[in-house]
Amino acid sequence: MTITLKNVSFSYAESLDDAVIKNLNFEIKSGECVVLVGESGCGKTTISKLINGLIPLYQSGTMAGDVLLGDKNTADMTLAEISRHVGSVFQNPRSQFFNIDTDSEIAFGCENLGMDPEEIRGRVNRVVKEFHIEHLAGRNIFHLSGGEKQKIACASVSATDPEIFVLDEPSANLDLKTVADLAEIIKFWKSRGKTVVIVEHRIHYLRNIADRICYVKDGQIQDEWTPTELEAKGPEYAASLGLRCMNLEQLKNKVPELAEGPEGSKVPAKRTLKESLLFNNLHFAYNRKFPVLDIPVLSLPRNQITAIIGHNGAGKSTLAQVLCGLRGTWRQKRKARKYGAYLIMQDVNHQLFTESVLEEVLLGMRPQNEKAALEILAGLNLDQYAHEHPMALSGGQKQRVAIGSGVSSGRDIVVFDEPTSGLDYRQMLAVSATLQKLATSGKTLLVITHDPEFILNCCQSVIRMEYGKIAEQYLLQGNQEKLIEAMLNV
Repeated sequence: MTITLKNVSFSYAESLDDAVIKNLNFEIKSGECVVLVGESGCGKTTISKLINGLIPLYQSGTMAGDVLLGDKNTADMTLAEISRHVGSVFQNPRSQFFNIDTDSEIAFGCENLGMDPEEIRGRVNRVVKEFHIEHLAGRNIFHLSGGEKQKIACASVSATDPEIFVLDEPSANLDLKTVADLAEIIKFWKSRGKTVVIVEHRIHYLRNIADRICYVKDGQIQDEWTPTELEAKGPEYAASLGLRCMNLEQLKNKVPELAEGPEGSKVPAKRTLKESLLFNNLHFAYNRKFPVLDIPVLSLPRNQITAIIGHNGAGKSTLAQVLCGLRGTWRQKRKARKYGAYLIMQDVNHQLFTESVLEEVLLGMRPQNEKAALEILAGLNLDQYAHEHPMALSGGQKQRVAIGSGVSSGRDIVVFDEPTSGLDYRQMLAVSATLQKLATSGKTLLVITHDPEFILNCCQSVIRMEYGKIAEQYLLQGNQEKLIEAMLNV
């Protein structure tokens, strides 16, 4: 089914004076896979919401122009009618779940469309086989990993058999192995003649799938390329536009960045692992039969940034929670852990409490210093939102607010769980610079991430986890190729 936007403008306000989308004319052909890229706030997600009908039928604002699905204008359709043609998969699959078990969730969309029970059973069985998720059938959704939840979300949408799929940053919280599984799902949809629209920052996994990469800026399609054309321009060109690398193989020879030291000096990225914090007997299990974490000794280099990599479910987030006193036991008392380490969660909505961004950064600062808090916000490109409510910000902006709280906490150890999830390239660089400054100020940082570009920009060492254990640990400098290979094969 063809998607056509004719002279479309949209503003989240009552006037088009501050329109996010500005007189956009854009066509996506039937069966085409189109990726919308660009820096945060450029209008990518707004375009996706115009296609799936969330704008203006669910999200209020001011709109001009026409959005056509085939020959039907979405202005003349209800959301229920649009949903028969368009299926959506969001960045956080939990936000679209309505059931506790996987079978009911896969069937939910079909039930919502009033299909016959026998047809629903047939569709559920079909997508389970097509997606090779027999091992996920009959499971409790709350016991699934992030990648497994994303597969269930894709299967649920696919069961309704829409003609168009709209995906908003579907890879943001996934390890590279699960991203490869996601790529196979998109390939399958494309082989069935479906039209696929993807809003993404991480685009490397789409290099052999996408027909067009469309660069959105200031509410317009400013440029477009085939994946081959964009890859040929190199990672430096992509970075100049605020885009991520088109091919991770091009990062193998990248030299890790140097952190800024006192008075602008450069701190050598190559350091030793000798000066380390030692943690003994890090263990945790949800029940005695299935240990999640089993680490006899953890050596964490002081005043450095250490990346923790591994597949979804390897125990990375559990390790972070144990270190910060939220789970498990080890020799140090839990209270001491809580006051010695600060955790910035993957889902930052769980740790935003105040009425303004500035108050959020001041909350854990002792003593409170508004000037210092504003400097932290400026370093994260958030100073213009100082008096905004944190929950009114975008996902990437919320992430940076939480990072600002971690910076202001004064804790000796700061643990970051996926700090660049949903961030464009320039925002990733801003977070990298902030973490580097934090490390050179005497803090020890542990970063759980699936983002190789981020690791190469700020980390000095790497820990790879498998099945709740440390599989290997090494200095990053001189091992860039090893890092990329490990992340591509986790």
